Amino acid sequence: MVISSTSTQLEDAQHSCPHNKTISCGNCRLGAICLPLALEDDDVVKLDEIVQRGRPLQKGEHLYRESDPFTSVYAVRSGAIKAYRLTGDGQEQVTGFYFPGEIIGMDGISKDKYASSAKALETSAVCEIPFNRLEELSTQLPTMQRHFFQLMSQEITTDQHLITLLSKNSAEERIASLLISISARNARRKLSKTSFRLPMSRTDIGNYLGLTVETVSRVMSRFNKQGLVDVESKEITLLDLDGLKDIANVKTDF
Repeated sequence: MVISSTSTQLEDAQHSCPHNKTISCGNCRLGAICLPLALEDDDVVKLDEIVQRGRPLQKGEHLYRESDPFTSVYAVRSGAIKAYRLTGDGQEQVTGFYFPGEIIGMDGISKDKYASSAKALETSAVCEIPFNRLEELSTQLPTMQRHFFQLMSQEITTDQHLITLLSKNSAEERIASLLISISARNARRKLSKTSFRLPMSRTDIGNYLGLTVETVSRVMSRFNKQGLVDVESKEITLLDLDGLKDIANVKTDF
């Protein structure tokens, strides 16, 4: 009985561990986000057969680099990934942050090479999906094809959102918009939309929003004093989501 109980606990621990590469699409806690809801069990098995799960990426480790040959798209299973491009003088320009349940790497489709680099912000696990296999599977599963088109549409929407974000006049609008965006993305993953951890540094946030790190720190402190947020290191609680939306001049979540 003791052996059986221990075995069961180990199995439960393995299934709950987001870094466990033996997790399948069928039992992944993020399956409802990554996968089309209409996929039948047999179809999920077909998808699972092409997905590759390697060792977790460590903080600062690259998933791929800008101009690498495009071979796969990736689903983030745990942790967080930063996408960035190099400017003409070799400086990083952050182009996006990716959280569990989100797909990264689709910017390589058009020219068969990745248009940006992807680096782990913390220990992260990803599912690699070879694109040629995904194309084959999509022809067999119309639902999968439609879902992939939706993911591409989301990527375009994200790019448009960044352009809109950078067009906002004030630092307060930009930072409030980012917090609202992360809140909405958390809600889609069935996580808290008001309490979460920011895995990126203030420097990365400033780089992404076109602000100095001093400005990011100053605005976050101001939001804290105004009772809009509560900040403890990287842990943040949105105390007044509607107030942040007013600052960002948005009526709904992103």
